[in-house]
Amino acid sequence: MHTKRNTTSALIAAAMLMAISAVGPGFLTQTTVFTKTLGASFGFVILLSIFVDIGVQLNIWRVLTVSGQRAQDVANRVLPGLGTILSCLIVIGGLAFSIGNVAGAGLGLEALIGLDVTTGSVLAAGIAIAVFANRQAGQVMDRFAQLMGFIMILAIIYIAFVAKPPMAEAALRTVAPSAIDFMAIVTLVGGTVGGYITFAGGHRLIDAGVVGKESLPEVNRSAVMGISVASTIRIFLFLASLGIISQGMAIDDSNPTGSVFQLAAGEFGYRLFGLVMFAAAVTSVIGSAYTSVSFVKSFSPFIQRNENWIIIAFITISICIFVIVGKPVNLLIMAGAVNGIILPISLSVMLIAAYKKDIVGSYKQPLLLTCVGVVIVVAMTWMSVRILLGG
Repeated sequence: MHTKRNTTSALIAAAMLMAISAVGPGFLTQTTVFTKTLGASFGFVILLSIFVDIGVQLNIWRVLTVSGQRAQDVANRVLPGLGTILSCLIVIGGLAFSIGNVAGAGLGLEALIGLDVTTGSVLAAGIAIAVFANRQAGQVMDRFAQLMGFIMILAIIYIAFVAKPPMAEAALRTVAPSAIDFMAIVTLVGGTVGGYITFAGGHRLIDAGVVGKESLPEVNRSAVMGISVASTIRIFLFLASLGIISQGMAIDDSNPTGSVFQLAAGEFGYRLFGLVMFAAAVTSVIGSAYTSVSFVKSFSPFIQRNENWIIIAFITISICIFVIVGKPVNLLIMAGAVNGIILPISLSVMLIAAYKKDIVGSYKQPLLLTCVGVVIVVAMTWMSVRILLGG
């Protein structure tokens, strides 16, 4: 039986795992690039995407909690075979992101201590593997995620402070934007709760035994906490980038986030960027490996028994592909497209499952959550189709 303390630590762990899975190199770059194009009005995009993120995450986590099953098992009960398709998409997207994140960790260590990218990537993969080689892998993963999240938040708040952003303009444009970019909203939602990311926390709760209708109030808080942590990092990075732009300094397009840190705080700032990039990337490697394997472990007792070793193999394959293939730009583009496809499929499955008594029993899904979910599915499907058609 779970004590209150165990449940609380599981809820914090799930929120942090989801948040640090979201905050990877792509998340950092996206935030800086969109600030550059939209200026202070990007604040409105962030605000709107936070509400959408919470709507997506509450829909998914509540259904997983009430059913007590992982997403692939819920999907197979909605339509036999659908869970297998969803798992394949998650694993393909997760592997592609893992390769990109291993590369990002290498770039971070290059900026931080001058290691060459390949050596840094291998070292970062080694750290991720060490987490899962530990007998208490779950606890080590949770603690590591929390430590890295804390480091990232402190570093980005410091940079935002020294960049002197125009706070009044940022506040005004957050509620009265001079431009609205729907593509940016969808990209932000995909980057925060798309693909495997929202399931990192949802599956962590199931692994910790936080299931059943009675757990819903705590799960709601954990879901909102995860979005809040990821959004805090995004908001302060937006403010830092806005500060640099408003001072008339030019952000380097080849390394936008690194450029913001360097322009704000010189050489120290650039080293700090290396630390943030490394922390963001290595935790995303851990999150994508853990979640990808959680999507296949219910299909075979062998996988269930050897979960940590299979996660280690997943990370090892990622680093080998990176070392052999080099910079995986096309892989990351493909992963982005796969991520965009996964969210409408997985969210649709959860919306249907929420109304199937054989999955959720007597649970009644709030109508507002369902409406928000349906709007998001339509919007993300439309954007995914446009991206896939090259529009």
